[in-house]
Amino acid sequence: MSSDAEGSTGAAVGSRTGGDTILSIDDVHVSYGKVQALNGVDLDIGTGELISVIGPNGAGKSTLANSISGFLPYDGSITYKGEEIDESDPEDLVERGLIQCTEKRDLFGFMSVEDNLDLGTYVRGDYDERLEFVYDLFPTLEERKDQHAHTMSGGEQQMLAIGRALMSDPELLVLDEPTLGLAPVILDDISEGIDRIQEEGVTILLCEQNVTFAMNHADRINLLENGEVVRQGPPSELRDDDYIRESYLGG
Repeated sequence: MSSDAEGSTGAAVGSRTGGDTILSIDDVHVSYGKVQALNGVDLDIGTGELISVIGPNGAGKSTLANSISGFLPYDGSITYKGEEIDESDPEDLVERGLIQCTEKRDLFGFMSVEDNLDLGTYVRGDYDERLEFVYDLFPTLEERKDQHAHTMSGGEQQMLAIGRALMSDPELLVLDEPTLGLAPVILDDISEGIDRIQEEGVTILLCEQNVTFAMNHADRINLLENGEVVRQGPPSELRDDDYIRESYLGG
């Protein structure tokens, strides 16, 4: 995994104290057959916080994101707004404001930008208000609203995926690898966008390989390796952790 910080320019944020716990993960285990993907993960997120899960490819970040969103069975407990995730369908979780932007983006390539955004309001959201916010956040999307999604660059598609998630008016937004493979200039736009999304009061779980990007945005960091959280704490502390500095920040 590259721990390179290239292109990650988000300003370091101060510590924000989360409100009531919106998501609680307690001793969560997930396996694929005999392969243990998550092994006793514990994590809490307070309303309004941005919490990041970092770690190398294959550490279990996407498995965690998909478990939170109701797509994978798990042992242990994951509660959203006090209710167990596995007692709801993913569609019900969306109705309650838990929205995931997946690593694969899951766009409809032969539909226009605006049609893709329209789909985000299928269950939730004030269409006009949300569309105005998304276009203000990512002006490129408005400029290309009639363009087919599959003809856009990877960075533009990532903006569209985040924009579609925002059209559902999330209370908890799960971002899975939003900077993966993006050019530095696009990272700047994504960085500014994440700051503004949180300013709107959205709680964010950021699953991210780019450790410097995560450090620049998160209130608290969780290092996931081989399905286990091996380090937790605010960026101000973990930047000085010898293991994280040597393994993920280039010494």
